Amino acid sequence: MTDIKLDDKGLAPAIAQDINTGQVLMLGYMNPGSLKRTVEGTQVWFYSRSQEDLWHKGEVSGNYLNLREWYVDCDADTILLKVEPDGPACHTGEVSCFYTRMDDLPADYTASDGGPRVLDELFAVIKDRQRDLPEDSYTAQLLAGGASRVAQKVIEEAGEAALAAATGDAGSLPGEIADLLYHTLTLMASAGVSPNAVWEELRARRG
Repeated sequence: MTDIKLDDKGLAPAIAQDINTGQVLMLGYMNPGSLKRTVEGTQVWFYSRSQEDLWHKGEVSGNYLNLREWYVDCDADTILLKVEPDGPACHTGEVSCFYTRMDDLPADYTASDGGPRVLDELFAVIKDRQRDLPEDSYTAQLLAGGASRVAQKVIEEAGEAALAAATGDAGSLPGEIADLLYHTLTLMASAGVSPNAVWEELRARRG
């Protein structure tokens, strides 16, 4: 079985194509959790980068994408989903998201300004554990204890990180800060707060 290569956010681009007409319908992104739900079920799930959570395509509109076949490209870093759509794939009502014809170069380009990528990737894994609750997962067990239990761990880890810095234990400090960040992300997941909300707060303060 071919391994799929993920980007530095833990995602792979996924192209949805109408299996009957050959028309390209949309481009989304998938992480291991969304691909698992798609392949083990009958309908397509993506990973929403804006919501930082799994996205069941068509859940709101009823325009589901029903999976028939799926492929990976020669570099194993892009997924092709051959689907039968229940309706328009685009939220605008267009059959395909690719309806804007370009006859020249764009007037301008817009660059995204996401948060630290490894934290986004880790938060996606935490959300998967929160959803699936695997029995052997520390994250799932921690989340099962509720926000108060996770908050207690954040306080503990903050104290250990501060102590390492105060005592000059530079060798231990990266690990202690990593523990603090992990437990902070877990607390955010428990409280229903996305990293994007934190990035926006930080952007507002950088002036």
